[in-house]
Amino acid sequence: MTSSAFTAARAGPNGAGHNSNASHNGADAPTGAGLTSTASHNGEFDSARFRAVLGHFATGVVAITAIDPATGAPTGLAANAFTSVSLDPPLVAFCVAHSSSTWPRLRTAGRLGVNMLTADQLGVCRQLAAKGVDKFRGLPWSPSPGGAPLLADALAWIECEIEAEHPAGDHVIVVCRVRHLASRVAQAPLLFFRGGYGSFAE
Repeated sequence: MTSSAFTAARAGPNGAGHNSNASHNGADAPTGAGLTSTASHNGEFDSARFRAVLGHFATGVVAITAIDPATGAPTGLAANAFTSVSLDPPLVAFCVAHSSSTWPRLRTAGRLGVNMLTADQLGVCRQLAAKGVDKFRGLPWSPSPGGAPLLADALAWIECEIEAEHPAGDHVIVVCRVRHLASRVAQAPLLFFRGGYGSFAE
């Protein structure tokens, strides 16, 4: 087994939090920086402690993308709560905050793209996390077989369709059936850990 070092850049105001959501007060960031500190149901910890502890679980970062049916333009959000679910049938899942302003547009699209971001795509992540901007301004992309926008130079991509949505607290768990997928480049992944972005240097 080889050893690797995590090199990090601290997250900005949209990038400090726990690893269980994809939005921050409506801005589509892969963190929970906007959580208020309130007591849990059992009274033993508050959301700030919850966020801090879960922040020790390192995750990758993905961009969930689609063509907005209302405008015909590409849009997307960044998420770090993404996982494979099943091999047969091929299913993946991600979590989105109910407060996300982008998810309502994505969920009405026929096909979604899941783009696994590289360490060099931190700027892409932050752009997709910002509120009130053209999410794809200046971002090169190409369509998937089903028409979902795929970001250039992503590590890998998945094209999928929504299979089910499960409300879970202040988020929704979105389960998707994979239709197409491919890997692209051999680069370091963009990682999120303890409120910062970084990558592995082997």
